[in-house]
Amino acid sequence: MAISVAFVDDHPILLEGLVSLYSNKPDLSIVGKGDNAVDALKLVEELAPNVIVVDLSMPGDAIAAIEIILQRYQRTRIIVFTASSSIELAIQVLSLGVSGYVLKGSTASDLHEAIRTVHAGNTFITPGFATKVIMSMKTEALRRKAQVNLRLSAREEQIVDHLMRGNTNREIASCLDISEKTVKHYMTVLMQKLDARNRLEVVLAAQRLSKPLDVAGAKSFN
Repeated sequence: MAISVAFVDDHPILLEGLVSLYSNKPDLSIVGKGDNAVDALKLVEELAPNVIVVDLSMPGDAIAAIEIILQRYQRTRIIVFTASSSIELAIQVLSLGVSGYVLKGSTASDLHEAIRTVHAGNTFITPGFATKVIMSMKTEALRRKAQVNLRLSAREEQIVDHLMRGNTNREIASCLDISEKTVKHYMTVLMQKLDARNRLEVVLAAQRLSKPLDVAGAKSFN
């Protein structure tokens, strides 16, 4: 049975070209086309294609349309067909649940393969670009894992607590009965451990690692 496909793109010539090209494929059945995010939703709601191929730069909120389709019409697989080679954007839409990410510089056979692949329940990313996306996702996963495993010592938590109160190094040293030099040492350690560049970033990073700290009455971080 042929795979039913709909195309949505705001470039008329490209859209007509896609419809014409893939209408000749015996394993595909082109059931609809559109040129904006609203069209994408209507096509899925009314025609329930097996696969919908959408651009991201079309009129309307393409990301919102994708999210709605993924939530309400899970039988339709989504392929993003875009000129954007942004790794961050690719990771964003793939994380939402999009099944394919195909660059517009790809060959006609690549998009055809993508349609068949996602219809079979698998993920397709343009060859070459896929390696960059996967490596970036692995790096981000390792970074998050490192953050999860990162813990502050009791003394470091005390330093952060005082930073939240806006205390200076001298005030922190006095409160904790340690030298100002020791406070500076802890600040250096905290900035390295939390990948922070200043006092404010230390506090923000520490908040992400533990329960929210009481910020009432907090003073300047300058």
